[in-house]
Amino acid sequence: MSSKPTILIVEDEVAIITMLRYTLERDGYRIVEARDGEEALIVAAEEAPDLILLDWALPNLSGIEVCRRLRARAESRNTPIIMLTARGEESDRIRGLDTGADDYVVKPFSVTEMSARIRAVLRRIRPALAEETAAFGDIAIDRVARRVRRNNREVHLGPTEYKLLDHLIQHPGRVFSREQLLDAVWGSDVYVEARTVDVHIGRLRKSLIADGERDPIRTVRSAGYSLDEQLKVVERAS
Repeated sequence: MSSKPTILIVEDEVAIITMLRYTLERDGYRIVEARDGEEALIVAAEEAPDLILLDWALPNLSGIEVCRRLRARAESRNTPIIMLTARGEESDRIRGLDTGADDYVVKPFSVTEMSARIRAVLRRIRPALAEETAAFGDIAIDRVARRVRRNNREVHLGPTEYKLLDHLIQHPGRVFSREQLLDAVWGSDVYVEARTVDVHIGRLRKSLIADGERDPIRTVRSAGYSLDEQLKVVERAS
């Protein structure tokens, strides 16, 4: 499984979830879901989605309250949120946007419109997820050619190392646990030992770092890994 952008669908209507899942998986997104507001807060914390489709009228906790609580959390403060609702009044749209939503889609909607809204929000808020290229410091990824360059030299990566780098470069500075990286890169339905992540991070480091270059990967003890531009220069033994 590739490091696809993850979308959390928070919706209690099965037909809408099924329609969105089919369309968005076809468009290249990884989909997770929640059926009520309380579950949405749990899944958002566990999965750290790149974008949330959030229904207004939810059991247990309203979409507006879910949005408010997500915006109060440091880890989801900047996560793009698109509200889904049957409410079409301007005052409702304003209330949703004032609570922290980035966009607002009124039901019924077309899946084509929804796909376009998602791409637009990701381009505006998380450009690394919507573009064919991404960069972090002096490291650049060309997703069409599946090539990586650093300081204008080509970096040769294996498929897994490429997926790891692509996932990390989408979230610069954020620390991912081994379990989160396993889920994002290998997939939740594949059993791989957590220490396998360490092996592939080691290979990624070896490929990325030439003599005198900074190590772009930070190891956080008992937590995981992140991309960090502030790390030390690595001197290779001659």
